[in-house]
Amino acid sequence: MHLSVLLQETVEALAVVPGGSYIDGTLGGAGHSAEILGRAGSAGRLLGIDRDPEALRRSAVRLDGVPGEKRLVHGGHGDIARLAGENGFGAVDGIVLDLGVSSDQLDEPGRGFSFRSDGPLDMRMDPTGGESAAELVARLDARPLEELFRTLGEEPRARRIAQAIVRERERRTIDTTGRLAEVVSAALGGRTGPRHPATRVFQALRMAVNRELEELERALEDGLRLLKP
Repeated sequence: MHLSVLLQETVEALAVVPGGSYIDGTLGGAGHSAEILGRAGSAGRLLGIDRDPEALRRSAVRLDGVPGEKRLVHGGHGDIARLAGENGFGAVDGIVLDLGVSSDQLDEPGRGFSFRSDGPLDMRMDPTGGESAAELVARLDARPLEELFRTLGEEPRARRIAQAIVRERERRTIDTTGRLAEVVSAALGGRTGPRHPATRVFQALRMAVNRELEELERALEDGLRLLKP
């Protein structure tokens, strides 16, 4: 079972009240949601949002039998205002966002989030649509790739990596996690420390593919408006 990081600390900060209404904008394995509902009681209400259909399936199983009203919906937390309105959550007592990628996604090679096991270079949290990491790597020129790695990955050697990717993709398609990791590692002279050379590149691509900063900005702005005084 997936274990939520800082579970008790997070739920304590929410100050859950009996019968309260809450939104979990990144449902994941439903660890936070189960604890919230447990404290809110049978009169509590929860709207769970996730872009990953598999996460929604797992969450439904985990929350089965937990007291309270549960609405689990497919979507991104950037659309929190629309999804809340559509599901009857006009004003809520608290919102939780557990940002980033989950261990369930990292541990599945077919999702393409990690270089620990070779798999398709996908990285989409919602595999039902949108551009994959492989498509992004194939489409962008060296300059925008460099900017992406530097901005979202804080990679100091972004230019060297971007140039290597553009050069190597002409020779052979970069469409697996292993292939991308090899290209980045070769461009930087191989592994010399505890961190894999491609770590920052994978982070940057994941954030770009899933538009994580844009989603968060919208969720924060609209989420504040949903909260009760």
